[in-house]
Amino acid sequence: MLVNMKKILEIAEAEGYAIPCINTPNEETVRAVIGAAEELNTPIIIDHAQVHDSLIPIERIGPIMLKYAKEARVPVCVHLDHGSDYEFVMRAVKVGFPSIMYDCSALPFEENVEKVAQFVKFAHAAGITVEAELGIMASTDEDTHDDDPEKRVLTNEDIREFFTEPAEAKEFAERTKCDALAVCFGTMHGIYAEPPVLDIDRVKELREAIPDDTRIVMHGASGVEFDQVQNAITAGCSKVNYYSYMAKATTKFVADKVAETDGKIAYHELQEAAYEFMKGYAKDVIKAFKNGK
Repeated sequence: MLVNMKKILEIAEAEGYAIPCINTPNEETVRAVIGAAEELNTPIIIDHAQVHDSLIPIERIGPIMLKYAKEARVPVCVHLDHGSDYEFVMRAVKVGFPSIMYDCSALPFEENVEKVAQFVKFAHAAGITVEAELGIMASTDEDTHDDDPEKRVLTNEDIREFFTEPAEAKEFAERTKCDALAVCFGTMHGIYAEPPVLDIDRVKELREAIPDDTRIVMHGASGVEFDQVQNAITAGCSKVNYYSYMAKATTKFVADKVAETDGKIAYHELQEAAYEFMKGYAKDVIKAFKNGK
């Protein structure tokens, strides 16, 4: 069933677990992630990232995501990830997304507040949940940076300069009335140059500072040891974004499968095998983020 993200995150935080939010840039991934949630009988969030729109436009993948969500046996939220252009965000609204991340974190604080607050008023009137971001999420994603290798080599110390300040987070959440706030406390998008170390005390400080009805979101969980993610969940994160390492693991699986069969496997068989692999991977992520609940 298609659900509003605000409601399922309220339940998750109250019960001490987090709901994974997984990018689904094609139908096989949509099927795999929802299939994993159905087999575990748990809510899930699937999303389309603005940076993936060159792979498949939101007007094409959005209806597919919404169809599978409506037909699912478990609560499924369809979410826009990192919508940084207002025009693109409105395309998601037009398609029917019930949850949208309007990411203005690259802008100065006051401009971020102003733009998000204005959009929240419109979105809430339309029954749409809004996620925002404060504290820039560093990135090594091929999708989001040009070919400067220095932009893809970030140490844990480098990432600290992007951390979200609790006092600013409190002010931002109170002024914008956003439903969820993505914050930085040691993660980034893409592939890590060294094992990440999360600042769990920073998560606790953010949870203490931010209004109780604003959910804390962790982005860039791929590559982070699950025990660290679980500590962040216990400290207050109720939504955790995950994709990069699942995508790369599936690529390796496909390559190995082709090699095992000496290239004789049919495309449709390979596609179905990849679906089963992704579903199993997604189940592991979901179970880890349930935090023993």
